[in-house]
Amino acid sequence: MTLIYYKIIAALIIFLISITAAIYPLIKKKYAFKHAESVELGEALASGIFLGAAFFHMLPDAVEMFEHIYGTLSYPLPEAICILSFLLLLFLERLSLGNHGISSRNSIPYILALILIIHALIEGAALGIGSTLAETIMLLIAIAAHKGSESFALSVTMLRHELPFKRTLLIIVFFSLMTPLGITIGTIINQFTFVRSGELIAATFNAFAAGTFLYISTLHHVHFHHHTRDTQGLLEFASLVIGVAAMGLIAFWV
Repeated sequence: MTLIYYKIIAALIIFLISITAAIYPLIKKKYAFKHAESVELGEALASGIFLGAAFFHMLPDAVEMFEHIYGTLSYPLPEAICILSFLLLLFLERLSLGNHGISSRNSIPYILALILIIHALIEGAALGIGSTLAETIMLLIAIAAHKGSESFALSVTMLRHELPFKRTLLIIVFFSLMTPLGITIGTIINQFTFVRSGELIAATFNAFAAGTFLYISTLHHVHFHHHTRDTQGLLEFASLVIGVAAMGLIAFWV
């Protein structure tokens, strides 16, 4: 079996993980009460996943990539990009709250979806460019480890903003197809060149995504969860911690 066949299998596995993890909260929401406590706990878990992904995955990867490109930096550039991303989303939401013609419900979920879609495309391309079976397997494990949690968190975030069911489903399917598409593009590139390009773009994007995830999991989460009962609030906090801990454990292996 050639390496291309292994990459096809990897693309299929990643797609199934992504779509399965995203469909569950959609079905749960469709047949549950609008403000079911289990959905609220799912949203807190999603916030924990985003917070853990920012600090255990996105930002460390960005720092490592920048060091690989430029060597040891005298200025914390990836951290600065992360903060700028955080401040940008904070500005957009403050702007939307102060302008009745703009709704944060219509901006935040789409911004998040766009960032995750681009990231999925980049990580898929990284797997597709790989020229050895060992590298392909390692990247498959790394992507699969967080793909399900990202899909779940994205799905819950869109439900939180009450996007129409069909539109949410369309975005989820599109997101799930992005990593397989990236694998395809990377594989095609690998057939014609062995030069790895775009590392700077990937590093910048990871730093930007870290700031976005940080904002979604902290200030934005608090904005949507400040009317819960004391017991429910503690359960939501526990769910958030579980999400962070899960991403922290994943960091031991990927």
